[in-house]
Amino acid sequence: MVQPPIVSLADIRLSFGGKPLFEGVDLTISKGERAALVGRNGAGKSTLMKIVDGRIDPDAGDVWFQPGIRIVTVEQEPDLSAYETSLDFVLDHPNRSTDETRVDLETERHRAEAELMGMALDPAAAPQTLSGGQQRRAALARAFATDPDILLLDEPTNHLDVPMINRIEARLKAFRGAVLLVSHDRKFLEAVSTNTLWLRQGTVLKSPRGYAHFETWATEIEAEEKRILARMKTQLKDEQRWLARGVTGRRKRNMGRLDRLKTLRAEHARRRSALSDARAGAALSAETAETASRKIIDVRGITKTFQTSSEPIVIADNFSVRILRGDRIGIIGPNGAGKTTLLKLMLKELAPDSGSVKLSKTIQTTFLDQTRETLNPKDTIWETLAPNGGDSVMVQETPRHVGAYARDFLFGSDQLRQPVGALSGGERNRLTLAVALARKCDLLVLDEPTNDLDMQTLDLLEDMLEQFAGTLIIVSHDRAFLDNTVTSCICPIGEGKWVQTAGGWSDAEQQLAHLKGNPETEKTRAKSKRNTDNRKLSDKVPSKLTFKDTHRLKELETLMPQLLEEVSSLETKLADPDLYTSDPAAFQSASERLAAAKEELDTAELDWLTLEEKREAIERA
Repeated sequence: MVQPPIVSLADIRLSFGGKPLFEGVDLTISKGERAALVGRNGAGKSTLMKIVDGRIDPDAGDVWFQPGIRIVTVEQEPDLSAYETSLDFVLDHPNRSTDETRVDLETERHRAEAELMGMALDPAAAPQTLSGGQQRRAALARAFATDPDILLLDEPTNHLDVPMINRIEARLKAFRGAVLLVSHDRKFLEAVSTNTLWLRQGTVLKSPRGYAHFETWATEIEAEEKRILARMKTQLKDEQRWLARGVTGRRKRNMGRLDRLKTLRAEHARRRSALSDARAGAALSAETAETASRKIIDVRGITKTFQTSSEPIVIADNFSVRILRGDRIGIIGPNGAGKTTLLKLMLKELAPDSGSVKLSKTIQTTFLDQTRETLNPKDTIWETLAPNGGDSVMVQETPRHVGAYARDFLFGSDQLRQPVGALSGGERNRLTLAVALARKCDLLVLDEPTNDLDMQTLDLLEDMLEQFAGTLIIVSHDRAFLDNTVTSCICPIGEGKWVQTAGGWSDAEQQLAHLKGNPETEKTRAKSKRNTDNRKLSDKVPSKLTFKDTHRLKELETLMPQLLEEVSSLETKLADPDLYTSDPAAFQSASERLAAAKEELDTAELDWLTLEEKREAIERA
């Protein structure tokens, strides 16, 4: 049964600085709808939400609300500074009871406490002690305690971990009112939305289906736009198509990127299975010609415990992992599991209580942390990208014009002289990424890179990371982002234990469910494995490598860099677009040699890894 609208916008028009933002927006929201509001960066999504809740009046058009309805907005950065406790903040909502009877006040208090505890918050906690994610959860608790008719959510999952996101999803699905939400979390939108609003070119298109069907719907619209543009035969076809496509402008490239990621994952799995005697936790790499160092990070049996006033917190308990050149690793888990601490242990920024961490001395590392406090607000975008002056920026040791590189990150030429301090939060994030990705590095470490990013920038970041040839480590709660970028995940399973799973977040979720469903405990499995390994070592491990193995290992350490250099040289040669036309025979010869060199390199890498595992087994015996 179709519900009547409880809010309606008709022919809404709004301009900023003489530039029209909305040109005839029509929008209706009915009870029970959970509408995902999407659109390219700068399309006006947050502004439209402000018109719905009355914070902004349009220049023209009609805004109608069903009499007596209550609207509550959860903003990206809620302000709790005026309150002594979280409970005070939740109780001070605009729709609280005006009947000052003890019963009503007690009922409201119990409800507010229940909402806070449902968000895993202490009602007595002082706001200044809360993290950004905890403040967001307090704002959500306040919104649900208000029992609104319309709930407006602007990036509600920022800084929340997956268990809390799942809790919010369940709560929204049970919510009886209407929801209008803006979010970069694609999995979240797919899970909760019942219909989709696409803000494009100053108008709103509405789909009766949720965000999970957005790509199909957008493709149909794009196809119709293409047919119209072809009939018009306009010279502005490319520009108009870009505007029409909005957030899906890179969809075809996305599909190619995901295909290549699937290939990487298959290769990753093949190499792991090829080393049947490999040490548990070892991660095997995809190929890259950037460095001859095979081991990027080698972690062996590290333990880290923090002593607190109540009880010790175990971050890692006998954790081992090997990350090799070309690996793309995601570190996942709920807030408080120790993801960032584990990352610092792996990067030797924090010393373990026991165990060892070896970090390759030859690699260059770029670390983008959560704070991203690397920009000078007085510098312009141009000065930030080219701090030494001139009109070029070195991108992975290749010169690029500042304007061209800035366009890659969605900055127009008119913004290049704009000071960083005047940029929006999303624009600062884009600029920070541009600076980080320009640096020459073998190891790129990103801690929560998707926080506060819009979908367009997320798509851009995924595109950039797909082209990155080095080793990648990502700490993130963004499930779709992990699915699109990594080939394996390091996941906590409790009490300082971590396991490595193949694939992205969705694969990890399935594998962890299987592990948790096994009645045999991790401790029992570990003990059983140690006993088995000890028996194998005592029975089969020799006292030292044979002369043949030692000679082969030295030979491989010389051969692999040579093959890497040859592969890189051949790829550069074949990249010449004129080679095939000018010298077909040379093109054919180079192509055949490239295929053979890659195969030789693959064999050499597997031989080297096998011998390294054998040598390490002897050392441990």
